[in-house]
Amino acid sequence: MASVLLPLASGFEELEAVALIDVMRRGGIEVCVVYLEDELHGRLVTGANGITVEADMSIKTIIADDFDMIVLPGGWGGTHALAENARVIELIKEFKANKVVGAMCAAPFVLKKAGVLGENYTCYPGAKEEIDHPGYRDDLKVVEDGNVLTSQGPGTAVCFGLAILKRLVGEESMQSVKDGMLLDYC
Repeated sequence: MASVLLPLASGFEELEAVALIDVMRRGGIEVCVVYLEDELHGRLVTGANGITVEADMSIKTIIADDFDMIVLPGGWGGTHALAENARVIELIKEFKANKVVGAMCAAPFVLKKAGVLGENYTCYPGAKEEIDHPGYRDDLKVVEDGNVLTSQGPGTAVCFGLAILKRLVGEESMQSVKDGMLLDYC
């Protein structure tokens, strides 16, 4: 079974995180939601719009070899916290070496800080200037550049989840989830 690591930090974009978790789990991917060790309320992480999500465990207990991919939801508050966390940066570099890395909305900023953002990427249009990296694509909901996947924002979260399913568990599983969710726009 494929497995994905999804770190959350205060100020994350709730729609992105929950949509990604939901779509991946529907497709049979084991998703482990982790909190940063400096979160004020431990396992309870509050997003940008005041919605609290309970994480499964602390990021400090994570072993990269146990996962196939790391995925970062956006939201500037959470993105900046992830970018400043040494363990997150270390894990992203480790995953980029031989696994898959994903980020959406503002979170490609973290990939740039870790030095792993691909030549082509997408992000939330308002985050493009702060990311300040050539190769920005605004014509695609999801951009795959080698083993780095990026997506634009809340409205593309389900499409991003489907792209992850296709990458990790195959076209058939992705299509089954897409059909079951009555999606015709990804």
